[in-house]
Amino acid sequence: MLNAIQSVYMMGLNACGVWAGYHSESKAKEYKHVCKRACQRVSCISQKFVFKVDAYLQDSPFTNAGTGSNLNLSGEIECDASIMDGKSLNYGAVGALSGIKNPVLVARRLLSETQKGKLSAGRIPPCFLVGKGAEQWAISHGIPACPTEKMTTKFSLSGYKRNKRKMELAEQVETKRKRQSCEHENNSACLDTVGAVVVDREGNVAAAVSSGGLAMKHPGRVGQAAHYGCGCWAENARDISLYSTAVSTSGSGEHLIRTMLARECSTAMQAENAHQALLEAMQNKFISSPFLAGEDCVLGGVIVLRCCTCGEAQRSEDIQALLVEFLWSHTTESMCVGYMSAQDSKARTHISRLPPGAVAGQSLAIEGGVCRLGTMSD
Repeated sequence: MLNAIQSVYMMGLNACGVWAGYHSESKAKEYKHVCKRACQRVSCISQKFVFKVDAYLQDSPFTNAGTGSNLNLSGEIECDASIMDGKSLNYGAVGALSGIKNPVLVARRLLSETQKGKLSAGRIPPCFLVGKGAEQWAISHGIPACPTEKMTTKFSLSGYKRNKRKMELAEQVETKRKRQSCEHENNSACLDTVGAVVVDREGNVAAAVSSGGLAMKHPGRVGQAAHYGCGCWAENARDISLYSTAVSTSGSGEHLIRTMLARECSTAMQAENAHQALLEAMQNKFISSPFLAGEDCVLGGVIVLRCCTCGEAQRSEDIQALLVEFLWSHTTESMCVGYMSAQDSKARTHISRLPPGAVAGQSLAIEGGVCRLGTMSD
């Protein structure tokens, strides 16, 4: 899809909406509109883009992150989020966090605090906080609290009541039901983790991800969105022969945690052919992973960005080019993505779907393309 802008020089590229699950045709415009608006919220592309876009996506009632998140067994909202800076390799994350409207802002603050160095008495600042401790830390650092009822939507509440009735009925008839994670109803409500990846004009990459978690999850459960190497990964190239990479994931958290899919995809991106590398990573490291041998329906999706200096690119005294490849892949029935450059007036959006006849959780879709970014030299 990016081939149409392959010859255009831009000053930075961002992508958002790791939104793997099921997206009905009737609501396609709403899903794409949310992605488009999220990308357009930030005009200056930098590390700040990923958490600002992620925060906007959290505010949308169409996503399972922040406002509108799935309710746990106790009827409460607990969110996970993380962010990673490819230049410093610093990381910040929160898990099972309640009472905060935009969890990714807490993750971003944790990251920034680690960059300040040690605390009093030589203590090492935390990079990952959970539960009440994360909420208290956020409030003490100026992030306002937000009651759960203000983050609950009619859709999430009705889903909770519907799922609770199903559980009660199953217990009454003593029926053991296999978790219905492959059905449309649960896909649309449970797997809509959101995220973003970005590269700036200097070639620095960053990634962020946030989620409300699975519906009816046990209180205290922490999904992939908070786990290191599972929800997101960003790493600047340390050598001219390597690629800078940024990855954000979505899907069934337990599947993504047990395979560390974000880091696996980042590692795979050092191969020459990015499309083939991502295809093999999704097939061998995810669908056919030995760590998921007992699963017959492996659900997940990724957006992947990699870049390097173009050796063959046209050059002038003040412009140098970065070759950027942006790909996405998923085993869920669909995934909504959006992307734009700093010079674009509006974002491009797309709902990717599995090929006809493909089985969700057992097959995959992969799309994407290449563009060039102009970078100002010193």
